[in-house]
Amino acid sequence: MKYYIIAGEASGDLHGSNLVKQLRLLDNTANIRSWGGDLMQAEGATVVKHYRELAFMGFAEVVKNLPAILRNLRFCKKDISAFSPDVVVLIDYPGFNIKIATWAKQQGYKVVYYISPQVWAWKAARVHTIKKYVDKMLVILPFEKDFYSQYDYEVTYVGHPLVEVIERFKATEPAPLIKEKTIALLPGSRKQEINKKLPIMLAVAKSFPAYQFVVAKAPGLDDAFYAPLLAPYTNVSVVSNQTYCLLNKSVAALVTSGTATLETALFGVPEVVCYKGSAISYAIAKRIIKIKYISLVNLIMAKPVVKELIQDELTVENCITELNDLLFNTSRQAQMLKDYSDLSALLSAGGHASANAAKIIFNVASAK
Repeated sequence: MKYYIIAGEASGDLHGSNLVKQLRLLDNTANIRSWGGDLMQAEGATVVKHYRELAFMGFAEVVKNLPAILRNLRFCKKDISAFSPDVVVLIDYPGFNIKIATWAKQQGYKVVYYISPQVWAWKAARVHTIKKYVDKMLVILPFEKDFYSQYDYEVTYVGHPLVEVIERFKATEPAPLIKEKTIALLPGSRKQEINKKLPIMLAVAKSFPAYQFVVAKAPGLDDAFYAPLLAPYTNVSVVSNQTYCLLNKSVAALVTSGTATLETALFGVPEVVCYKGSAISYAIAKRIIKIKYISLVNLIMAKPVVKELIQDELTVENCITELNDLLFNTSRQAQMLKDYSDLSALLSAGGHASANAAKIIFNVASAK
C-alpha cells in the first residue's frame, strides 16, 4: 500500500522514522513517500522535502516566510495527487498539516493524524476542523484523550514514542555508574532560537569552571554557525548527532522548551527549561496561549517539576542560580528524579507508540 507522511520538524523526523520502520514490518509492500529528514529516509521512506526547508519559528517569522509556505502547500497538494496514497499521515506540524488534512479529505483521501497539534494550548477552535477532516487522531500525551472528549471526539492514546526510543538507547548504552562533570546545553534546532538562547546558556559556563559544558548541535547546522558563539569559552565544546550520549553522561542540563525537555527528563537529568522568543512573537503568544506551563514535563505532571525561565526571566544570573540548585541541593535533586520516574511510568502506560500507531494506520489504509 501507499503511505504519504508529512513531518515538518526534527522531532517529527525521529518519530516518523520509527513509524516508517513499523509500517514496513507490517506491510512488506509499503511504498512510503514523505516530508521529513535523514532518519525517515534511512528507514526506507522517499523524502521529497526536508524539514530544514520548513522550520519557521514564531508568529513574525511565519508572516515573513508566508510566500515560501504557500509554495510548499501547492507543491504538497500536487505531489499527493500524483502519488495517490491509500492514506495521508500527518505528524504534528499543525499550521501546515491541518491545511493539508482539510484539502486531502475533500479530495477523498483517508487522513490519520499522529501526534496531535497542541490545540489544548491555543487555537482550540482547530478541534472542529480536526473532527471534520481527520479520520483518526492518535495522541501521545495522556491528558489529550480527556481534552478531545470535551468536544465529543474520540481519539486513541498510543503511548509516547520517546519512551521506546530512549529505552532502546539505554539498552545498548547504559549510563556510567559515576557521571562525568558534564552539563548539557540543548539550545534548539532552529537558527532563530539558538541565537536567542545559546549566548545566555554559554555565559553561565564562566561561573562553573570545574564543569565541561557541551552543546548539542542541531542537525543541518554546520560548525561555522556555532564557532563564533563558542570561541570565548575554554570549558565549552560541541557534539553532533550525539544528544542522547551527552544526556546519558550529564549531571545537569539547560534545555530549550520543546521535545528536548521530555528527553532530558526520561534520561533522568536535572534540568532548567529555557525559552526566549522575539518580542513580537512572545507578546502575541502571551495573549493567546492558555496553559500554565510551557515544558512538556510540567504539563504532563500538572505541577512545576522543572524550573521554567521564560523571556525576561531567562538571564545569565537566573540560570546560574537554578543550576547551582540542581547541582548542590540534594533534596531538590531527589524530588525531581522521583517526579521523572512517575512521568516515565505515565508515558509508558500506553505501550509502544510507533507499533500501536502503525497498526492503526495500516488498518485505516487497508479498509475498503
